[in-house]
Amino acid sequence: MIDPNLSTEHDYNGSVFKPLYVTRVAVGGGSSAHGRATGRARSADGALALELRMPEELGGDNPGPNPEQLFAAGYAACFHGALSLLARRHLLDPGQITVEATVTFGRDPADGGYQLRADLAVTWPGVEPATAAPLLTHAAALCPYAKMTRQGIPARITLAPS
Repeated sequence: MIDPNLSTEHDYNGSVFKPLYVTRVAVGGGSSAHGRATGRARSADGALALELRMPEELGGDNPGPNPEQLFAAGYAACFHGALSLLARRHLLDPGQITVEATVTFGRDPADGGYQLRADLAVTWPGVEPATAAPLLTHAAALCPYAKMTRQGIPARITLAPS
């Protein structure tokens, strides 16, 4: 069941950020003391508990999910949710919508560090491109992952007391 409060009909027009959900996930370094290569991720509520592994392309043994896959899943799911809400609002069936996220990890030419790139491909059988296009644009405006890929997000990094 979809929460009726998560709807474009209940858009927020306030002047400050209004939290709706907060989650915490902790990652430890595992056997190599490297969270990305052999880490263990666990959410505060225990719903997420998995081993992270480095993909083979980056020198890992690839027996488990990696951060790029988790980001791709989150991005695709969020965009799918936004597009589904809009489809229903326009009396279209969202049942056949598929969103595929491609996330690429690579070298950043600006500083030699690392960079992510992300692309979404939406498949929506039975809906004309002229009908779908404005809904994709609107979904990109609603989806916080899409906003993050365009603008970044407010973030801070602190050293927690031990």
